[in-house]
Formats: sequence, C-alpha cells, structure tokens
Amino acid sequence: MINVFEVNETNKMIQQENLDVRTITMGISLLDCADSDLNKLNENIYNKITTCAKDLVKTGQEIEKEFGIPIVNKRISITPIAMVGASACHTPEDYVTIAKTLDRAAKTVGVNFLGGYSAVVSKGMTKSDELLIRSIPQALAQTEFICSSVNVGSTKTGINMDAVKLMGEIVKETAEVTADRDSLGCAKLVVLCNAPDDNPFMAGAFHGVSEADCIINVGVSGPGVVKYALESVRDANFEVLCETIKKTAFKITRVGQLVAQEASKRLGVPFGIIDLSLAPTPAIGDSVADILQEIGLERAGAPGTTAALALLNDQVKKGGVMASSYVGGLSGAFIPVSEDQGMIDSVLAGALTIEKLEAMTCVCSVGLDMIAIPGDTKATTISGIIADEAAIGMVNQKTTAVRVIPVVGKTVGDTVEFGGLLGYAPIMPVNNFDCSRIVNRAGRIPAPIHSFKN
Repeated sequence: MINVFEVNETNKMIQQENLDVRTITMGISLLDCADSDLNKLNENIYNKITTCAKDLVKTGQEIEKEFGIPIVNKRISITPIAMVGASACHTPEDYVTIAKTLDRAAKTVGVNFLGGYSAVVSKGMTKSDELLIRSIPQALAQTEFICSSVNVGSTKTGINMDAVKLMGEIVKETAEVTADRDSLGCAKLVVLCNAPDDNPFMAGAFHGVSEADCIINVGVSGPGVVKYALESVRDANFEVLCETIKKTAFKITRVGQLVAQEASKRLGVPFGIIDLSLAPTPAIGDSVADILQEIGLERAGAPGTTAALALLNDQVKKGGVMASSYVGGLSGAFIPVSEDQGMIDSVLAGALTIEKLEAMTCVCSVGLDMIAIPGDTKATTISGIIADEAAIGMVNQKTTAVRVIPVVGKTVGDTVEFGGLLGYAPIMPVNNFDCSRIVNRAGRIPAPIHSFKN
C-alpha cells in the first residue's frame, strides 16, 4: 500500500522537481496490413492505427487528471515500414505515400509523434530497405509527426558499412530539404546500433517483430528529482551517493508502473515495458548535466564526467529494476545537447566537445543525440561519426545512436532554435579531417569475437 508520506513525496516531485511520465507509447504491429496493392496497403495501415489508438490520447489525459501525474506525450510506434511495404513499394515515392498516410493517422488520433518509418539493415539491405532509406528525406520534409530510424549494426552481425555510408548522405539530404526549418527533419531521424524492439522514446522507437500485436510501453523521466535528492548528500561518500540515486530511481519507476498498469487496463492492451530513462528537457532544473555537476563536476565535460555518468546510469538501472518486473527499452541517462540546458551551458563554456560526448556514450543510454553541427559538414564525415558510434555499441553490447543535425547556413558560433522539447543548440565543431576512404570501402565490419555466444 502507498502511505500518506509517499503520496506527499510524489506530489512534491511533480510540482517542484519536474517529475513526469514522458510518454505513453502504443506499439502496433502492421504486419497484417501488408498488401501488394499500394492503395490497399495505405488503407489497411490507416484503419489499423486509427482503430487501435482511437482512445490512446483520451485515456492518457484521463489518467493525468485523475492521478495528477503529468503525461507529456502520447505516441505510437509501428512495425518497421520497410518490412510492411516490401510488396507494394517499388520506388522511394511509393514509400512517401505511406509516410503521408501515417502522418494523417497520427493527426487523426492526436498523438505527438509516430515512430517506425524505419529499416533494420544491420547485416544487409533488401531492395525494400534501400527504397525506404532513400525516401526518408522527402518523407520527413512532407510530414509533421513522423519519426524515422535505421539500425545499421549489432553485436551479433557487425556494422553494415554500406548502410553507414548511405545514411551519411541521407542525413545530409534531409538537412537540405528541410533547410527552411533549420534542417528540422534531422531532429526526427536517428541511426542506431543494437536498436531495442520496445523503445518508447522518439526518434528511435519502432515496434519490433518479436512484440505482440498491440502493447503499451511507458517512458518515465525525472532528472530534476535525482538532482534534488543528491543535493541532500552533497558531501557524502560513494556508497551514500549510489543508494540515494537507486532509491530515487525506484520511486520514479513506481510512478511509471502505476500509469502503465492503468493505461493497459483501460485500453484493454497488454503492458509491455517501463523505460526509466533520465530524459532531460530545456526546462531549468530538468537536466542530466546538472546531476553530473551535483556529483562533483564544475561542468559536464570536465575530467571525471564519464565516470560520473557511468555511476549514474548503473544506479538508475539498479533502482528501476526493483520497481517493475518489466523494465526495458533503453533505461538509463540520455545526454542530448539541445534538450538539456546544462549540456548547452557546458558547450558554450568550452567544457564539452563532440569527442567528449562520444566517450560518454560508452556508458550512457544511447549516443550522440540532438547535436547541431555546421551545415557544410561532409556526408562522409557524418558517416564516420555514425561508424564510430556503431562500433562503440557493437563492442560494448549496448544501444548507441547518432542524431546529428547539419544545419544548412549555420556554422560554429551560431545557435539554432528547434522549439518545444527539442530546445535549442549551439553549432558544435566537428573534426573535418577526411575519412572518405574508410567510409567508401564496401561491405561490413565483422562482429566482435565476443558475439559468438550460443
């Protein structure tokens, strides 16, 4: 049973410390929508999404009102569209029609984002995969709610360098075709290694083939709560520090568990997972960088940052898994730049570089996230950044990702405003020494030796 003290404590977390349920994400399988007729396929997709998710937003709002817990986003993830559209789509333009159908369905049911305009090409690309990937720039330019992801590697299969090369070009093209919106399309495109099937967070969410027909996943976030808790143990040793983070993560996850169970019951949809990820927002006090500074750094990026982040990520997971039987997705600490005021401040102070962020991705939840770079960055340079991140994920058996935004017309010293949860970002410098020879080698980087576990 929950006692009065716990109720008051949770209310304080919500009102003063930015605790929220970041998203209720409904995962929907579209495998049964497949058809060789493109018009019929689009009709099937629209009908299934609008049927399954018709009450998603209303239910989220009711839970929010009844329990007093902010639920920031209501979202949908779907089967990677490259699988669903294989029979009907023969050109990139065919896939763009599906993107428009998905966008229309998302608007009809009222969700914030729909993820799954995706392909999984960690070992090789089918013709359908390649057509979808080549359609991504126009799909993101012509839609409002669609998020896209491409998984280019895994610990078991290695890194598909042909896909890595192509994705550098696609990121660049997406920036150019959305240049009138400060290359915003790239903020909805992520390149992954070891992508999980049950991630509720955008832009990397999709509904994996191992999932049920329809499920509810919940992503809960509370970096402000963790920072506040650590302020009371500022001079304590590591044992006390770790215990404080674990206990706080437990309390945060219980809030998510409550929301997930209620949403599952009311929608008549099975509960999937709780993703406990400390996902920051541009709001003051809702920052992962601030937690790292509370642990003992002058700025995020200072020597000791990777150690502090490793500690934080581990204790968040340890606390979360005690609070729910089904913790999944990514679960840990996100380090996006544009969405975290503390990260932005560290970049502006000269404490944080892309190279340091890359080192931090070895121990955080995902990878290089929401980083604005000069618009004239070469496609091969972007591919090199993707390859580096994929290698970190492959070797360390973890999810890594790249969501960089080469903002057309902007250079180092400029700032770009994305708005809302996407925030704003200073343009960060990248290493422009040429990597085209390695990027242009055809084929696949083999899986590491420790992948042969059976």
